[in-house]
Amino acid sequence: METKLRTTTVRPTHSHEIDYRICGTDIQYVEIELDPEETVVAEAGAMVFMDSGVQMNPRLSDGSHKNSGILGGLVGIGKRLMTGESVFLTFFTNKTARKKRVAFSAPYPGMIIPLDMAQVGGSICCQRESFLCCAQGISVDVSFTKRINAGLFGGEGFILQKLQGDGMAFIHAGGSIAERMLAEGETIYVDTGNIVGFQSSVDFNIQMVRGIKSIFFGKEGFFLGSLTGPGKVWVQSMPYKKLINNITVMVMEEAQRATKKKR
Repeated sequence: METKLRTTTVRPTHSHEIDYRICGTDIQYVEIELDPEETVVAEAGAMVFMDSGVQMNPRLSDGSHKNSGILGGLVGIGKRLMTGESVFLTFFTNKTARKKRVAFSAPYPGMIIPLDMAQVGGSICCQRESFLCCAQGISVDVSFTKRINAGLFGGEGFILQKLQGDGMAFIHAGGSIAERMLAEGETIYVDTGNIVGFQSSVDFNIQMVRGIKSIFFGKEGFFLGSLTGPGKVWVQSMPYKKLINNITVMVMEEAQRATKKKR
């Protein structure tokens, strides 16, 4: 599946205005079209291909006004180290007089969510591994859960990435995507590993599962993430860690059966 090239709406912006299309179905990649001197910023190792004339430049800063300067760069490095991500972000700039293209994908199967940051309130929080790429000018920062119980028991949701700006950003989800628009005071409960991202207006907390049967036989864990509106929430059906864990269990069980047969 290949979508048509999508052009972002022209408006006053601090971010570069990039055009894009998302290709594929279950294992997607995003293809960015860059005008001369336009730049897209991506996670290290996310690039699939790029045209000649596109200059690749790893940096320690995200290139936004918020994280500019030496101090801002050092703070950004420290925060990224805490998330377990690479300290480098890679900048791809079209250094020619013609349009050029560069494409990015995540390292595991899933779908890509395009976000026009101006239309989602200019700020979203997302899982550490979900950020893929964005227009230069968007701040790629770290956000900690404000509530102590979310921090202690949140697991996947303890340290989040925070994207701020008014351009296009792209995040990645494992499996399929469920998108929910929550009304004021509306709450949904989600396994913390299945949360991809949410608008900053959404209140994120951790709730303990009630009932002995639910805890010991429900296989959902002791705690669930609660997301309370107003705002939009994105949920993934198959987090890559859950996929890896399931494959690991299957391989180990198969190895144990093979060992028993040899005996």
